[in-house]
Amino acid sequence: MGAAAWTAVLVLAATGCGSSGAPEGAAGGPADTSAPATRSTGAPTASPAASAAASGWSRARLLAAIDKHRGTTRTARPTESAGRVGALFAHGTDGDHFCTASVVDSPGRNLVLTAAHCLVEPRTGRTHDDLVFVPGYRDGDTPSGVWPIDRVTVDPSWRHGGNEDMDVAFATVGPQDGRQVQDVLDGNRLGTDLGPTLPVRVTGYPSSSEQPITCVNTTTGQSPTQLRIDCPDYTGGTSGSPWVTGFDPGTRTGTVVGVIGGYQEGGDTADTSYSSYFGEQVRALYQQAADGS
Repeated sequence: MGAAAWTAVLVLAATGCGSSGAPEGAAGGPADTSAPATRSTGAPTASPAASAAASGWSRARLLAAIDKHRGTTRTARPTESAGRVGALFAHGTDGDHFCTASVVDSPGRNLVLTAAHCLVEPRTGRTHDDLVFVPGYRDGDTPSGVWPIDRVTVDPSWRHGGNEDMDVAFATVGPQDGRQVQDVLDGNRLGTDLGPTLPVRVTGYPSSSEQPITCVNTTTGQSPTQLRIDCPDYTGGTSGSPWVTGFDPGTRTGTVVGVIGGYQEGGDTADTSYSSYFGEQVRALYQQAADGS
């Protein structure tokens, strides 16, 4: 399937899934069709749906393609969108990566998002130190640098009680060569109170792999405070993987509405994953992190 057609597939999948309560006005699907190299600065192009139609992709054919690809896990292509997702390492990249994080839009342009259990031990409250974020990591390569984690923000209910409904963490990363991580990679917007049912793309790093995996599917509500998604092969190391909806082909960014974590710290099987629901508490936690970044 061509890039324009695949974009249209996911735009159609998301139709009607937006929410007027979205803080960024976010809506739409999780398509990831960004080019691996540079952004286009040329003349405006036709809409994805129009481009797909011109290529012979009718609405019925596009919707059939949605069902064919939904819930299928594959290796993530090295696109700009996947490039703002990275692996977390302890003590530099000589060791093993153990969790996943991603760049989130913030005023300080230096904020990443992951699961709280990746950074802070519940009940003891101990924050793991000497951690680094490596966006776009593949087969030992660090194409966008190695970014040390400086400051961690989690909710007190996680730090002192392991509250699975707040298994969410924001962390600032230090600059490189005078540039912040968002200056290099852009960042996905934070989306809160968008409801339990959204088409999302989940991208993360299994500990057993040196490349990221990705999957598109629709979220459902596990409970009023937890989301779930069915995507195979999300094993250890994928905790913190972002759930991104509303992909904008123009900016090549989306809206992150969850991370693998929450119930059972993300799930006890590889085929079903969970996330704390991003509501007002997560919005307040983000604001606290952004104010201190």
